[in-house]
Amino acid sequence: MKRKITSIMHDPLLDTIRINLPSSIDFTEYPYSLPIIRNLHEIKFTSKVTFFVGENGTGKSTLVEAIAHKIGFGAEGGSKNISFKTSADTVYSGAQKLADHTTLSWRQKPKDGYFFRAESFYTVANYLDSIERESGGAYGSYGGKSLHQQSHGESFLSFFQNRIKDGFFILDEPEGALSPQRQLSLLIIIQQLCKKFNTQFIIATHSPLLLAYPAATIYSFDNNSLEKINYTQTSHYQITKQFLNNPEFYLKNLFADNM
Repeated sequence: MKRKITSIMHDPLLDTIRINLPSSIDFTEYPYSLPIIRNLHEIKFTSKVTFFVGENGTGKSTLVEAIAHKIGFGAEGGSKNISFKTSADTVYSGAQKLADHTTLSWRQKPKDGYFFRAESFYTVANYLDSIERESGGAYGSYGGKSLHQQSHGESFLSFFQNRIKDGFFILDEPEGALSPQRQLSLLIIIQQLCKKFNTQFIIATHSPLLLAYPAATIYSFDNNSLEKINYTQTSHYQITKQFLNNPEFYLKNLFADNM
């Protein structure tokens, strides 16, 4: 019995994502117009940390938003208990349509969860402030004070240090407000949580620092179909390494027409 419990603790909570698009769908309509979505049928999770990488516009955020919607997390970030919208429904409709054709198969149901969406985290902070004014107690899981009383980067780190524990967490570009040093701090937080709790992460990122997390699974969105790759195969690693090895060469070529 002990071996079985240990195995469950080390397996990711979510086993498989399946997408089944009927032939009647209009594939010229977003999000089905995205090649990655048209070609995506199944994602298997074998690691507690999975990264989605790819150029802007390849569909990473669309997919994580669809997963978050399927679970019941807030469209602009949040948990099942924190869900609000500040934009028209059409802004979220693409991800919600995709969620309707998505099936999640769990090894074990998570105790908790959250969708961290970097671009709308400011709005989450506003929402927490309004809850605090109305009924109090909103800051307890976020470090004990308003996220607006901290710098943008500090509020991100406060969230990661205080809100995430045991459960399933989707992070969309969490590096957005973090310095390189703070990104390394986030790596430590992720490692400690995965070691201590039954915690799983899906992370959409452009950060070559975060992508270095050991034993993570990395899925690339760059070639119109999902491809599992290793860290050194990511364009994020390759471009950063090449630039740092010879910045003068890169800058000379980038600015050649302006000299």
